[in-house]
Amino acid sequence: MSTSLFMKMVKPYLLEKYRRENISEQYLEQLFASLRKAGIVSSVRGAHGGYLLNEDPDEITAGDVIRVLEGPIQPVSCVTDDFKCEQEKECVTHDLWLLLSEQVGEVLDSYTLSELVQKAENLKYGSEESE
Repeated sequence: MSTSLFMKMVKPYLLEKYRRENISEQYLEQLFASLRKAGIVSSVRGAHGGYLLNEDPDEITAGDVIRVLEGPIQPVSCVTDDFKCEQEKECVTHDLWLLLSEQVGEVLDSYTLSELVQKAENLKYGSEESE
């Protein structure tokens, strides 16, 4: 899927969703500023300006976007790279949290933006095909 086609498909969906959920344009700009800083999108000025993906939407995953906007995908701080738990060796649940963190990351990385937009289009028009 081309970047321009992707943006034409996703823009109306996003605008409708944000209006429906009362998300401010200022907050949306903050999100896109973070995505721009991370190199996922670039901004275009002018009357028809906005944001463009820097890569093909088939190459950008939900995990990529969530990590930029939310930080590391970890349910508890003790499994982050910058946190050293003194009780890690005696902790019964440490491995559970680590495994959960890894698997959530893998699931998010398995969905591309193209797939999510296609799913949104299918839901919008009621043409979801069974997989």
